[in-house]
Amino acid sequence: MLLDAQNKAAELFAEIERSGMVRAGVREKELSDEIRDLAAEKFGVSRHWHKRIVRAGENTLHPYSKNPPNRLITDDDIVFCDFGPIFDRWEADFGRTFVLGDDAGKHALRDDLARVWAKGRDYFEANPDVTGAQLFAHVVELSHEAGWEFGGTIAGHLVGEFPHEKIDGEDVESYIAPGSDHPMRRTDRTGQVCHWILEVHLTDPVRGFGGFYEELLDIR
Repeated sequence: MLLDAQNKAAELFAEIERSGMVRAGVREKELSDEIRDLAAEKFGVSRHWHKRIVRAGENTLHPYSKNPPNRLITDDDIVFCDFGPIFDRWEADFGRTFVLGDDAGKHALRDDLARVWAKGRDYFEANPDVTGAQLFAHVVELSHEAGWEFGGTIAGHLVGEFPHEKIDGEDVESYIAPGSDHPMRRTDRTGQVCHWILEVHLTDPVRGFGGFYEELLDIR
């Protein structure tokens, strides 16, 4: 069911790209509302389990927890979208980055997002007892090796059936983050297998932009 939800989220993002919705001249909040309406019209999505994020330009440096001002998207911007649509009670969590214009650095960062993410999954698959803290440290290292800073305070989290696999904001074990020292391959309090989202937030603080990429880690 989680994979089905993700596949539908991927279809949603493909439609976003095909439609040219990510464009100059629209504010982040306006674009977020347009994507919300598209998800409702095309896929019957009526709820999103976390706040809808569209960030452009310097706002792409901010991690999830921040709420930067509603910025106007301009020519030559980099833009990322992070949405958590609910499909038939199952949560998706999907993030992608779009580049307007021909800036080589922004295109390079966007392309490296998928590469760093894939290497993070390779590390997860090669280490059966990996902890959230270990995977976080490895993703940060991969980001530096690619020539970027890591912009997030976490590199992912649990995901499940709505209303969520009880991610407790105070429980570090719900996250791929420093201090998350239990093996990621485990069962939850109800005896169900834990499933994870892996997220990568790369930034170039000098030039003032970043990008974001996320999807299911342990199911494909």
